[in-house]
Amino acid sequence: METFLRGVVRRVLARAEPQPAWLPRRVLTVVSADVDAAAGVGAIWMVWRPKSPRMREQLALMRWHGEQWRYVGGGSGSGDDPVNVDVLDVCDGAGVRSPARNLDLPGSGTAASWISCVKVRLGRDVDHVLIGGRRIENPEQCSLIAVWTSPYGSRGSRPVIVALGRDGAELSRIGPHDCLDTHTWARLRDEL
Repeated sequence: METFLRGVVRRVLARAEPQPAWLPRRVLTVVSADVDAAAGVGAIWMVWRPKSPRMREQLALMRWHGEQWRYVGGGSGSGDDPVNVDVLDVCDGAGVRSPARNLDLPGSGTAASWISCVKVRLGRDVDHVLIGGRRIENPEQCSLIAVWTSPYGSRGSRPVIVALGRDGAELSRIGPHDCLDTHTWARLRDEL
């Protein structure tokens, strides 16, 4: 499995389709993959047997370590049903303590960084999202995974996620601890 995951990361870094051409989508579909090469981390969102009642979803976290990409953890579950999203929806994700120590504080086990990811669903009007300082284009299926690192002590917070339209205008945003984005909050206030 680790060899397969490394291949997905290599394809993403080469700006190619993350789904291997030799692997039938009815067996395993790579929904999305994200690699932050500067931070040396990656995340892959896969669905095993996507149209079967035995469908399983898996999130895999990767770390550049020892001159190669290594699987460091993730999670799996029965998956969730795709939903139509107006603008922005941030779903569950995964997180794992990085096996590499923080070089700023040698010998400190608590200073190791945390690798996190979330699944993001976007509306059709979204052109791209900003996740922290990174820009990620809205894929055709409007579902993506985003990965980042943070200090171990702040492992529960994610970066601010901003959805932008084709003209560059902000459509919505969701903060590190928010459960709903600004567009959804505005819509709910208008309905009251």
